[in-house]
Amino acid sequence: MFAANFAGAILSHVPRVAAWIVQEGGAVGWDPISLWKQMGIIAKIVVVILFIMSGWSIGVMIDRAMAYNAARKQSRAFAPAVAGALRDGRIDEAIKVAERNKKSHLAKVVTAGLMEFKANQDSPGAIPGETIEASKRALERTEAIVHAELKRGLGGLATIGSTAPFVGLFGTVMGILNAFKGISEQKATGLGAVAGGISEALVTTAFGLLVAIPAVMMFNYLTGRVEAFDVEMDNSSSELIDYFLKRRDVRRS
Repeated sequence: MFAANFAGAILSHVPRVAAWIVQEGGAVGWDPISLWKQMGIIAKIVVVILFIMSGWSIGVMIDRAMAYNAARKQSRAFAPAVAGALRDGRIDEAIKVAERNKKSHLAKVVTAGLMEFKANQDSPGAIPGETIEASKRALERTEAIVHAELKRGLGGLATIGSTAPFVGLFGTVMGILNAFKGISEQKATGLGAVAGGISEALVTTAFGLLVAIPAVMMFNYLTGRVEAFDVEMDNSSSELIDYFLKRRDVRRS
């Protein structure tokens, strides 16, 4: 009974509190257009910068997601086809299969090793150890190149995720300064004196977090996918070197 009476008493005062806020501070618009009009020039610049950062991060997310999905799809088709060709000793066919799957990270690495090995595998006699080492170095170089290609844009995504909150915080500080400036100029302490500064602080802070949170989450997710691709390339390189060693043993026998 006491709780119900207390709640009723509080609710009965809500209209009076709302009327006091409007009377003291004036009606404050909180829709995007009104907030934009209430902002100072610095806050607007901050919002524009955050908007550009958001567009950049979204572009990187879409580009990397499309590239990784294409690499995964083509690698799934490439792996069994090239394995069958190598099992039958058809290196030329394996190279052609790799060239048909140019978006596959595995195809890029395997092609480099096969091309280096093919330069000497048709020569008579046993395959020299230098050929195996040259193929291994070609695989390592290509892995490094493909790794850099897969990580393209992720550095910018990490930068946006780490700096966007601070850019928003800068706008927040400027909004608070504008609030104090309004108090000083109007010689008043009502909501009207600080409404503009408060709106700037709220919008820039919220926008900074809105830009940073997806960027950080996607950076971690995409970095995990790159690490998985690195493991697949390492395994493919190791298996290809084993294949070259077996071919050398066959030649010797």
